[in-house]
Formats: sequence, structure tokens, C-alpha cells
Amino acid sequence: MTKADVERTLDNHRDATYTLGRTSHETTRLIEQSRIYGASTRLLCERAGISAGMRVLEVGSGAGDVAFMLAKLVGTSGQVVGVDINSNILETARQRAADAGIKNIQFIAADARELTFPNKFDALVGRFVLMYMANPQEAFGKLISHLKPDGIVAFQEPEYTLYPSLFHPDTPLINQLIQWILEVFEHSGAYLDMGIGLYRTFIQAGLPAPEIHLHSPIGAAEDWAGYRYMETIFESLLPLIEAYGIATAEQVDVETLAVRIRQEVLTSKRPFFLPIHVTAHARLSGISY
Repeated sequence: MTKADVERTLDNHRDATYTLGRTSHETTRLIEQSRIYGASTRLLCERAGISAGMRVLEVGSGAGDVAFMLAKLVGTSGQVVGVDINSNILETARQRAADAGIKNIQFIAADARELTFPNKFDALVGRFVLMYMANPQEAFGKLISHLKPDGIVAFQEPEYTLYPSLFHPDTPLINQLIQWILEVFEHSGAYLDMGIGLYRTFIQAGLPAPEIHLHSPIGAAEDWAGYRYMETIFESLLPLIEAYGIATAEQVDVETLAVRIRQEVLTSKRPFFLPIHVTAHARLSGISY
């Protein structure tokens, strides 16, 4: 049993620490994250059947990028309601929506598990959110209760348990970065296997078996944006890496991280994998909540 498992047993009602923090830098990282993962999220929503005229609930909106994508999919005849517990970051999301002239989005600062709505939604979308919830299965049940009987459910979650399979003798830096990521997320109480766990989550909630896909942004080009993105991840992780005693700022050396990763990739001739994730979608098929 891991440290995270023990802590969950002691307190099953405590959410995991949000490992990446809630700073202005994290807001910037979330925007960059959508440039890296946005294509797979859009593909998930298109495969799930989200289309014009639908009313969509998006959980964990952050800086708003998933909500903006959904707003385009549902068009002016549809509506997106984005929820995030961080009221500060939603101010950024609202301003970005206003600047872009997007009018079919409403952002609500609240815990999505505790909200009630007067009308049901056509679809529910979440990206990288269930892994931080104390009881993902219970949270999932509450969230899908906001859907119409034939509503669409589409989630995207990381799968960190597969990351060690990328260890290789020729990439010691990348091996170390993966190990640090695993350690900080385990210490935080987050679910490292939430990606693969989506299948069980859907089935135990009474949904049909979801369509699932495995994704990872992979790059080896000298100018690939993924090197810099991994650097931004560690800029956000560093406070907890130090707080948990995993490594020091000097050992991580964030300022040179992108350059060092790129050099190791070019030297080893092994492409670099950003965090692996799983997408899953299904319809409620007439289930009533």
C-alpha cells in the first residue's frame, strides 16, 4: 500500500493537494497545456458526439481553454457552463472569453460536486480533474446526475503508472524527471492510475463500457514545444517537490531544464513523452439519476 493509499484510508473525504499550485505561473501553464493537449481533448469531444445546440457542463475549467473549445463545438445556439473551485483563475477565464467575444459561456466558482442546476445538461466534460478528488467514483456519480437521460460523458485523465516504462539507460535526466513526477503526485494523494481507472469509474456508475483511447504528446525535433512545456510543469511542481523533500531547487535546476531535455533527446535519439493520458466517453443510455 502506497503512502497515498494510507492517507486515503485515514481520510476518504480529503481531496488531494493540487500539485501544480494556484499561482499566476500556473495559469500560464494551463494555457500552454491546452496548446499541447488541446487536440486530443477536441478529438475526445467530437468522438463523444458533442455538437451544435448542446448545453455542456465542463468541470475544472481553469483558465478556460476547454470551455472555449466546447463553445465553438456547440455554437451560438448552445451553451457551456464551466465550473472551477479557484475563483481567481476564473477571472482570467472570463476576461479571455470577453476579449475573444465568446458569449455562450458562463463560469461559476464552486465545487462542482455541490452544485445544483435548474435544467439538465446534454454533456459533461472534464480534463485532469477526477485524479485530485478524494473519492472519484462518488464525485463522478454526483456529476453525471446533472445530465439528461441520454447525456454524453467525456473525461480525460493522466495515467502515470505507465510512465516508468519509458525509463532507458540513455536518458538519465528524463528518467529522473519521471521519478520526481511520480513521487510528488503520490505524496499529494492524487490517483496515479486515474486514466485507466476511467473504465471502472464509468462501469461502476452504471454507464455502458466507454470508448477509450491512450494519448501522449511525443516529440524529438530540436524546436519541439514539449521541452519548454515540461519546464513549466516543474516550475509549478517545484514548491511541493521541495516541501515533500523529494529534491532541491538546485537539483531540479528549472531554468535550464528545457535545454537539457532537448540535448538528451538529440543525443540519445529517443523521443520524449509528455505525461500519458486516457480519454473515455459514453452516453447514459436512458439511465435516470
